[in-house]
Amino acid sequence: MIAVITTYPLPQPMTREEARRNFLSTAPRYQGVAGLVRKYYYLSQDGMTIGGVYLWNSRAEAEATFDESWRAVMRDRYNSDPSVVYFDCPVVVDNLTHEILSDD
Repeated sequence: MIAVITTYPLPQPMTREEARRNFLSTAPRYQGVAGLVRKYYYLSQDGMTIGGVYLWNSRAEAEATFDESWRAVMRDRYNSDPSVVYFDCPVVVDNLTHEILSDD
């Protein structure tokens, strides 16, 4: 599995309520996306950074989402260039399902 962390520095602080509204407006776009296991939205404590933490089945599926058209939409929406960092996740502990997942 692959974890991806996206980060958007903001030109001015965003409140928790603004972030929540914004995140809820985009969340439906990620339902049913091929290979996406889970997405978390986040807002920094100072409101100056937002982003997402994603768990994907494969890097290819993640890269298919984080393409140049996605970057352009994010730049337009948040007035900043997003950072996208990929991590290999060979083991995942899921306390909701009581499973330990491995990509073996």
